[in-house]
Amino acid sequence: MIVLIWALVYRFKVQGGLWYNLLQAYRRFLCRVMNMKTEHRKYKVAALFSGCGGMDLGFRGGFTFLGNTYDALPFEIVWANDLNEAACRTYRRNLSEHIICGDIWEHVESIPEDIDVLIGGFPCQDISINGKGAGVDGKRSGLYRAMVRAVERTRPALFVAENVKGLLMKHNKDSFDRVIQDFSALGYDISFKLYHAADYGVPQMRERVFIVGTKPGIGTFQHPEPVRSKDKHITAQDALQDLEDLPEDAAFSHIWSRANKSPDQGSRILKADKPGQTIRAECHGNIQFHYKLPRRISMREAARIQSFPDSFIFDAKLRETERMLGNAVPPVLAWNLANAVRLHLELSDGMKK
Repeated sequence: MIVLIWALVYRFKVQGGLWYNLLQAYRRFLCRVMNMKTEHRKYKVAALFSGCGGMDLGFRGGFTFLGNTYDALPFEIVWANDLNEAACRTYRRNLSEHIICGDIWEHVESIPEDIDVLIGGFPCQDISINGKGAGVDGKRSGLYRAMVRAVERTRPALFVAENVKGLLMKHNKDSFDRVIQDFSALGYDISFKLYHAADYGVPQMRERVFIVGTKPGIGTFQHPEPVRSKDKHITAQDALQDLEDLPEDAAFSHIWSRANKSPDQGSRILKADKPGQTIRAECHGNIQFHYKLPRRISMREAARIQSFPDSFIFDAKLRETERMLGNAVPPVLAWNLANAVRLHLELSDGMKK
């Protein structure tokens, strides 16, 4: 019976839904009757290419964004790494001191072997539409092999690899096939999905692919369904309106580029009634202009578009903050994925009881 309830809880997996809450309550009741523990155990997580911590914050949970609370999740990040010093400083200020700053190849062997989950958004510069087209043979995007090595060495129950939509494009087919083959060769069941961030409560038209691998025997991962329809997307004005009259404030990262308009992306203007365009890492002359004010958006406004809570402080000046924001996984998107990972692992644990 308890296994059936676990399966039903997993099936109705939208947090806050009536069926989900009723089934969770019934599961807890059965656990008490059968004298079983109901507490969630902590899952140990290693994070590669963490940047300032967008995906890591999403997995940890316990933050508020635009009045919505994203509950703490049972993930404990025990190891993290990034190359960028400013990103590492920001990570330490907002998440924890345990991030290791340096080349991943110099530290991959130090990842604890008892982790449950491994996550990371491997660099996308050679895959991106705006990149040089080198694919995974490029110096940066080829770093996915460090994730393959980390999975091979630690054998987590589940891993998550994130990258740009370009990885799924026809000209990158060979690169994508190689990534999937390399992870599959380790004996993992692989699934992937293209996520539109705005469908998950992020005020941004950002598309990213998430590759999830699970050990055989714990089931195929079920990617979370969107939580917002197109007509319910959070708009740029929804996200930024309360900042319109705020003067520049460096401590709050409410500072903006004075770069003149430039071709293509450098002349984009936010539309008040639409989510913002994708925040880019190389955005000195490319970050969007405000939908109402005669300036480019500030770094705090870009952080809002990326779904970072206002309590998240960027320990860097303008250019480095631009870079780490553009490279980040939106925390709210990551939280939705992490919640599905939680449900998957709890179902697996429940099946073992």
